[in-house]
Parts: sequence; structure tokens; C-alpha cells
Amino acid sequence: MQPAPNAIVYIVDDDASVRDALAWLLRSRRLLSECFAGAAEFEAMLERGFRAGQPCCLLLDVRMPGTSGLALFDKLSGRGLVDAMPVIFLTGHADVPTAVDMVKRGAFDFCEKPFSDNALVDRVEQALARSAQVLASRVEQDRVQARLTDLTERERDVMQLVARGLPNKLIADQLSISVRTVEVHRARVFDKMEVKSAVELANLLRTL
Repeated sequence: MQPAPNAIVYIVDDDASVRDALAWLLRSRRLLSECFAGAAEFEAMLERGFRAGQPCCLLLDVRMPGTSGLALFDKLSGRGLVDAMPVIFLTGHADVPTAVDMVKRGAFDFCEKPFSDNALVDRVEQALARSAQVLASRVEQDRVQARLTDLTERERDVMQLVARGLPNKLIADQLSISVRTVEVHRARVFDKMEVKSAVELANLLRTL
């Protein structure tokens, strides 16, 4: 899967030669990148100009002066950013067990130095694809939430029972309304939620 044209790879490493080499490697595969010398510099970017809807991933060095890559990862995780911004750790051999632990805690992957250029870029492209999927899912969830806000309270009541697979007669009995009223509300729910069946409605609600 080809990454979106506006996808970007953030590189956080205190070694300028590593940053330059990674940026060149990514350019050779037509991938945009932005480099940062440390965690503080990267965090400052997040505060002033981060585009939350842009597919992205983060190449993050484990060991850095000041705030370590591990500490930065924990901060990003705490802010709920690592789903839409998959993190690939760059690690030396001694840090592999730590990197494995980070993967268990939600990091996308780790690459041991010296890493294979092709293998690293392949994982970067996969991380960017994951980011795009997460962002697209969030957009769809926002659309569904917007549709839900258009429902009346009674339409919501009917919707929940329809989604559970109850027939109109049982819904009418539970809500103490007529079957005809259920039919009217059911039709309105389907129209507002942009679905054609109870199964489709149930599947849509499961995405929330």
C-alpha cells in the first residue's frame, strides 16, 4: 500500500549523522521527513504545529541526552498519540530487550542498529499505512457520531432495540408504543444513520 502523498516521518535522534542518513534514505523512497535533535524539540513541534489528521510515524532513538526515547514514548502514549503516530524505535543491541518491551506496550516495532535500509523503510511504509487506517477510522466514527446527534431520544431507544435484533412487535411492547410508531421510528433511524438493515446498523454501532 502506497503511503498518502502528505504522509510524514518524524525522526528524533541526537546524532546528526543518523538523522541526515535517515532523511536521505526516506527521500530515496519519496517519503517526506522532519528531523529533531531531541525529545524537547519534538514536543515543541507537537505543541505549535502538529497536524493531527496527517498520516505519520515516528523513528525514535532509545537513548538520548535529557528526555530519553522511552520517556518520550510514554508521554505520547499518555496523550493517546501512538495509535495514529506509530513509533518505530531505533536501538543498539544492548537495548533490544527494552525495545521489545516497548512493542508490548504499544510501539509499532524496533530496528536494531545497524539496520537494513530496505527493511526499515518497508516498516516505515507499513507504519504510515497503519496511521492512515487509524485516521480514516476516526473520521468515520466522527461521521457516525454526527448522525447519532440527529436522532431524537425515542429514535435512539428504537435504534438500540433494532440493533439487538428485536422484531417490531417486541420493540413496541418494551417501549409501550404501537407497532406502527415503531415502524415510523425505525425508518427514520435507517434514513438518518444511512443504513438499510438492522445488521448494517448493528455493525455500524460496533465501530464506536
